[in-house]
Amino acid sequence: MNDLPDLSARRTRLREYQTQLLERVQAARTSRGQRASLLGVQAGGASGTAPGQRLLLDLAQAGEIVTAAPLTRVPLTQPWYLGLANIRGNLIGVIDIARYLGVGETVAGPHSRIVTLAPGLGLNCALLVSRVYGLRDAGAMHEEDGMLRDGEGNEWTPLDLAKLVKETRFLHIGM
Repeated sequence: MNDLPDLSARRTRLREYQTQLLERVQAARTSRGQRASLLGVQAGGASGTAPGQRLLLDLAQAGEIVTAAPLTRVPLTQPWYLGLANIRGNLIGVIDIARYLGVGETVAGPHSRIVTLAPGLGLNCALLVSRVYGLRDAGAMHEEDGMLRDGEGNEWTPLDLAKLVKETRFLHIGM
């Protein structure tokens, strides 16, 4: 019985944290236009086989960010299709975006995350990434040959998830 007040206090703190996070995301979506509403992630690079690639995802196209969940393999699929994950009771197909893009592979580790695609994109799909860097302000970056460079010299590649889910190769996971 003594645990109930502690549990209630934790739930209240969690709700407050989720409310603050939601407010920050909504503020990022409305501040300074679409280019400021980007989520920075890293594709690959964690295994040491390839350096990986920093990607920028539009927050309107990204859904949830969750800790890498156990995956159920699906036979006879492309190497970049990792399998199915149960995320909040929904079966979600998980793609190793680094393998798909040809920049190495993502090894699930303490910093890796699964980024689900927004429901509006029409696919129950998610991307396994090596690391989530958080919100990025593309307005503070300068463009060079289709890439964006931040003030620290890091190169970022914008990834349009709406275009990705329409690619024939992306839609055909079978071997």
